[in-house]
Amino acid sequence: MSNKQTIERRGERELVVTRRFAAPRRLVWMAYSDCAHLKHWWGPQGWELTHCELDFRPGGTWHYCMTGEYEDNTMESWGMATYEEIDAPQRFVYRDAFSDAEGNINPDLPQMVITVSLEEIDGGTLLTSSTLFDSADARQQVIDMGMEEGMADTWDRLDDLLATL
Repeated sequence: MSNKQTIERRGERELVVTRRFAAPRRLVWMAYSDCAHLKHWWGPQGWELTHCELDFRPGGTWHYCMTGEYEDNTMESWGMATYEEIDAPQRFVYRDAFSDAEGNINPDLPQMVITVSLEEIDGGTLLTSSTLFDSADARQQVIDMGMEEGMADTWDRLDDLLATL
């Protein structure tokens, strides 16, 4: 497998993205679990993580905002995640939702349960992100928003950060 990601649409509701990183699992885990690192890589190219409050523990939350340019306008994309399970340093599960600046969940946009698994492999870490949506329509809505391209950009940025840690 190259270091670029593979994307698999499983069934009607799941999206599984896998990528190999040339960094130890502990560094990949650290990049996901601390705002000091997240601010350097979370979001597609040209977007910045302008707000990050993280309580990385089961029951804890992550409230964040990505800010970037879209069709000549500055746009904000707020999210609120709640961690359901954390098994350091190999796996965590969280429910992610679109929100507003106060952390109120937007009921008109899809929510998803994301499981991130980190497996130590020869020369690095195999990261698998499995996203389960409430419906096939919800998955398609997020794909239409650019999720697949956004994840590729985001993980390219993570790859860049890991090279400096």
